[in-house]
Amino acid sequence: MRARKAVLPILVLGLMSLGLVVVGSQDRLTIAIGAEPTSLDVHNTRANSDENVAWYIYESLVSRNNATLEVRPNLATSWEVSDDGLAWTFVLKQGVVFHDGTPFNAAAVVANFRRLLNSATPCIKSGVYSFVDRVEEVDEYTVVFRLKFPFGPTLAHIAHPGGGIASPTALEKYGTGIGQNPVGTGPFVVKAWNVGVSILLERNENYHGQASAFREIEFRTVREEAARVMMLETGDADIATGIPPSESMRLAKDPRFQEFRTPTNRIVFIGINLKNPLFSDLRVRQALNYAVDKESIIEEILDGYGTISDSILAPLTWGYVPGIRYEYDPYLARKLLREAGIPEGTKISLKTPQGRYLRDAETAEAVQGYLIAVGLDVELEIMEWGAFIAQVMQAPEEKATHYLYLMAFSPSTADADWLLRSCALCSSLPPLGYNATYFCNEEFDRLALEAQREVDPEKRLALYGEAQAIFRNEAPFIFLNVMEYVAVGRSDLGGVVTSPTEFLFAWDAYVKQ
Repeated sequence: MRARKAVLPILVLGLMSLGLVVVGSQDRLTIAIGAEPTSLDVHNTRANSDENVAWYIYESLVSRNNATLEVRPNLATSWEVSDDGLAWTFVLKQGVVFHDGTPFNAAAVVANFRRLLNSATPCIKSGVYSFVDRVEEVDEYTVVFRLKFPFGPTLAHIAHPGGGIASPTALEKYGTGIGQNPVGTGPFVVKAWNVGVSILLERNENYHGQASAFREIEFRTVREEAARVMMLETGDADIATGIPPSESMRLAKDPRFQEFRTPTNRIVFIGINLKNPLFSDLRVRQALNYAVDKESIIEEILDGYGTISDSILAPLTWGYVPGIRYEYDPYLARKLLREAGIPEGTKISLKTPQGRYLRDAETAEAVQGYLIAVGLDVELEIMEWGAFIAQVMQAPEEKATHYLYLMAFSPSTADADWLLRSCALCSSLPPLGYNATYFCNEEFDRLALEAQREVDPEKRLALYGEAQAIFRNEAPFIFLNVMEYVAVGRSDLGGVVTSPTEFLFAWDAYVKQ
């Protein structure tokens, strides 16, 4: 067996040492959100709004629910991997109970993964664990994951929301109704669910970790951005998510409020259809990158909310390796287009959704302007999200008529493998995958798949570095920006974490004095 993974020390820093004081137990923390959760069955949902609330109720064996996405012990205290990479052994935390009083142990873990791995009745999240053959109980507090093949991102997948552990008693009692009756080991328990209005959580008084300073946390559904802003200003909400940048900046200047802000794992890019003969010449794709002033888009369109992207991966995604960046150079862009034989006034189109991502249509309009400035005739097509997905991301190759399209990708595991496999391999072309650029490079595929089956982190990272170098040079994207996740809340709140995976964690929130 490989050496035992060192358990990360869990340091509980006294708030007094930070110059902060928590005054007893606070009553209720109200969080205004834009989309209501529809199910809190973590094995059977794909919605971010569902998963964010679920994280207050459920826990996984290991966790990345922190600002740096570091893998840390959670319901498992330590782990080790066999030399052949086919067996991952987890030692479980003792003395933990589910909200319904059921003890947490190896049998509970096995029951959850038996559900996930049941091919007869697969869950939505079953695919996240397709590399797992079976999970075995060694003793009451030890489990072994037997893999079908060595899988480097195993821990990232165990930390995924789909790896949340539900009470086996509740799974048996509620069946498919577990989504409306969630029972986990987390810091909060569902107290009331007023569909369409709010979900009220109550502190788990038997929680095995540090108890929350708040007795209750309410997630209140408020679909209109302006209404969420008003709730902050009237004091009806303590934190609000999905606040437009202009309003977020305005509120942050008010001493009553603060921004909770982080770069995410989500990259925004313009995809280039390599099946179109117009883009078969590498010089054309590189020219498109040089033509666009990414910094100006971030500052002028996104109000500074974002950073320049230089890869198919965001810097906080595990596996990211920095490399060359296409700096803004319209003169070089024109030169490359002429060298490639692209006539002045060549007609192309750029498709974009509107309202799916932060100022997506406005960003696409800016890109349109930059490409026109280097001599192309660009038609901008602003589309409803469903139609956009159908025409661009789900159309088989023979029906793909798009030239350029604006899109954003984020791996839910925060690991390179998830995004590269589903969005950039030769095998991930639509409609099975999301590679609507039709980028297909055998060496890139080899590196990505070899990295997937490498359990040595340093070797994996080196392989991903080589793969990203190929992707950058081949330029199937116009690399634009890395999105930020922003929430706004009261200035006297501490302990609130905005995650690069676009979640808000407030179970450690407290009121500063």
